[in-house]
Amino acid sequence: MELPVRRVALTLSALTATGLLLTACGGGSSSTPEADPTQSSSAPVAQFWPLTGLEVPSGKTAALDHPVLVAKMDNTASSQPQVGLSQADLVVEELVEGGLTRLAAMYYSDIPTNVGPIRSMRASDIPVVKPTNGSMVTSGAANKTIALIKAADIPFYTEGSKGFYRSTQRPSPYNLFAHLDQVAKAAKAKATTPPDYLTWGSENDLPKGIKVTTIGAKFSAGHTTQWEFTNGTYHNLNSNAPAGDQFPATNVLVLRVKEGDAGYLDPAGNHVPLTLLVGKGNALLFHNGRMVAANWQKDKAPDSQIKLSTKKGDALEVPAGHTWIELVPVDGGNVSFKK
Repeated sequence: MELPVRRVALTLSALTATGLLLTACGGGSSSTPEADPTQSSSAPVAQFWPLTGLEVPSGKTAALDHPVLVAKMDNTASSQPQVGLSQADLVVEELVEGGLTRLAAMYYSDIPTNVGPIRSMRASDIPVVKPTNGSMVTSGAANKTIALIKAADIPFYTEGSKGFYRSTQRPSPYNLFAHLDQVAKAAKAKATTPPDYLTWGSENDLPKGIKVTTIGAKFSAGHTTQWEFTNGTYHNLNSNAPAGDQFPATNVLVLRVKEGDAGYLDPAGNHVPLTLLVGKGNALLFHNGRMVAANWQKDKAPDSQIKLSTKKGDALEVPAGHTWIELVPVDGGNVSFKK
């Protein structure tokens, strides 16, 4: 059965208008009372944030006057402490050169004052960012990458743009930060709601799966992101963010992906990988201490949505909440887990 992309809750409150026809002088008459349209009202349609599936608070709207902002953040020990990660709606972790990873931290419902350290973007970001209709916050990129990002029609803001600054407390290149609220003002757009990043749903509709409390997402011989499910959320055991600023993961979604070559070397002489987030592959969805084995699929168009399905082929929704997506390479990567 095909499940809807967006869950819309509509609550109607019908008020029945009644009236009494006054009796005219000299004789009585009556008529069927007619409803007064001015006395009938309906409750507003519930809205949901596109990057989490969570309901927008009453009195607010999901159509904001700024786009989704995707900050490319360093994810090595040199980035400690990462700033602003706790306020992201959704995070995608990607492989970069040297077996390391970087984060594409997506902000929309909550725009923090400070985010960083900000690092460079990759061509791998195109299928990650394009579905949001968003803009990137980056330190820049290789000329080849910039040409590809521009060809994909993805706006980006970099050092020199309003809101960017260098911290005097950290060494370069780990000292570039952004006042994201200022970037949001510069990126002001028409008030429209971005597309849903995933097909959001309820945990009540999620297959039972198997019990899993610890996860290891291995990107390379040198880096494995470790998770533990405690107190109702997933905690990144080797996070570079301080305890009070870590991402509050409701879901961890692992997509096994193929890697290509971006066609150039980094300054250290390492080949720059290209994550191929297109086609289909295996997926693992972790939620509420359980794991559901699944498949993922993404069309060739960069702005297409990631679709999930069960191993039986049924559409699979991701429970509403904050999701961390791990793009784990098929070759050289691995996923381990235990109860």
